[in-house]
Amino acid sequence: MRFAKMIRLNSLGTKLMLAYLAGMVLSIALLVAVAAVVLQGTFLARLDLADAAEEMAGRVLFDGAGRPVDLQVDDEDHDVGNLAWVFDSLGRETAYRVLDSAGKVALLSPAGAQFWPQGGDLDRLAPGAFDFEREGVVMHGMTQRLERGGATWYFQMAASNRFMTLLHRVAIPLVAGGILAFSLVLLAVFGLGAFITLRYTLRPLREVSESAAAISPRSLHARLDTGAVPAEVGPLVESFNRVLERVEQGYRVQQEFLANAAHELKTPLALIRAQIELEPGGGGGSRDALLRDVAYMSRQVQQLLLLAEASETHNYQFGMVRVEEVAHEAVAYLQRRAEAAGVHMAVSSTGADLRWTADHGALFTLLKNLLENAIEHAPAGSTVDVGIEAHALTVRDHGPGVQAEQLPLLFARFWRGAHRRDLGAGLGLAICQEIALAHGGCLTAEPAGPGLRLRLAVGQTGP
Repeated sequence: MRFAKMIRLNSLGTKLMLAYLAGMVLSIALLVAVAAVVLQGTFLARLDLADAAEEMAGRVLFDGAGRPVDLQVDDEDHDVGNLAWVFDSLGRETAYRVLDSAGKVALLSPAGAQFWPQGGDLDRLAPGAFDFEREGVVMHGMTQRLERGGATWYFQMAASNRFMTLLHRVAIPLVAGGILAFSLVLLAVFGLGAFITLRYTLRPLREVSESAAAISPRSLHARLDTGAVPAEVGPLVESFNRVLERVEQGYRVQQEFLANAAHELKTPLALIRAQIELEPGGGGGSRDALLRDVAYMSRQVQQLLLLAEASETHNYQFGMVRVEEVAHEAVAYLQRRAEAAGVHMAVSSTGADLRWTADHGALFTLLKNLLENAIEHAPAGSTVDVGIEAHALTVRDHGPGVQAEQLPLLFARFWRGAHRRDLGAGLGLAICQEIALAHGGCLTAEPAGPGLRLRLAVGQTGP
């Protein structure tokens, strides 16, 4: 569980998603902080006044003599119309006027001259922002310069601080709501986009990982596809393929050495046995002991040959096989051995004509080895049962069984149980495991109480 959590936290996709989310959260937090600072100050108020003053200055109407006489107010122009009624209705809060270059008033809004401070007009003719106080209320003003017929005019607009504050109190919730809605939409859209992008980008890595996990000693010839993986990961996959090549070469050398050594030992052992049997004078017990040793060594060599063959996939020829027929062949082959041990063998099947996709010879060898192992451990007078199902077969004896800590050792090479009657090489079940793996199956052992049950489960079956 702890390892799984570490893997998830160490995932490239998880890290990228966390980095994206962290960036989004920081960006939104910065946006909110900047908005809060801006809204709390007078920056927006001055900015709004600057925009409004520029717009209003462009609406000043002049007479034939080039003097300002009015503002252009069009009913269809809602923005200017709205500003016009504001100046009419809120004369105590906002006003405008037009001054000449000497600071004399040429045009006033309905608020009249009393709205503006008396004196000091010339100081406010410089384009830009200015402030003044009227009846204890701070006024924010803005001056815009106009050129008309060679004359210079100055358009001034002012609004009270409380009026601007009221507008911003209405605007702040709208702005905050807009920021929140925009942030949520941005987070959802870009989050979904990042998720889809990462899923599509990392899919080749998952496929390569699955392909690498499927490689076994029986598929060392397989190589990982480097065409679809990202360019940054391509060298790693190519290095893994080169490692597979070296592993495959080493494995082939090992298997060839095993097979060659077994072949080289087989003939000398046969000659030694012949010489001992032809030795004049008998030899008594020493001769029998030598023959037993030679038989033991010959059995080991034969098992090594079978193990080398079972480990190579190209040695198998798969086809539709009647499992019950193979089981009866193996029982008939070992009938004399079972009778010598006083053991009876029985075959039962859940179907009349169960067939598997298998190699006939390899399946026969597997059943023969399982039955041999069961006969060696079964007490006299007991029965070794062979059960055949649609996707599995079992071989069960009624012997002393195997201790729980020894179950993992059953399929180890050269391991032998303590209750065997013969001098086996300890390779029979290892050969069975190789055959099971070649058929895409799994060979397991479990206590049967009494005895031991060996179970072969396969995934490929025929009609």
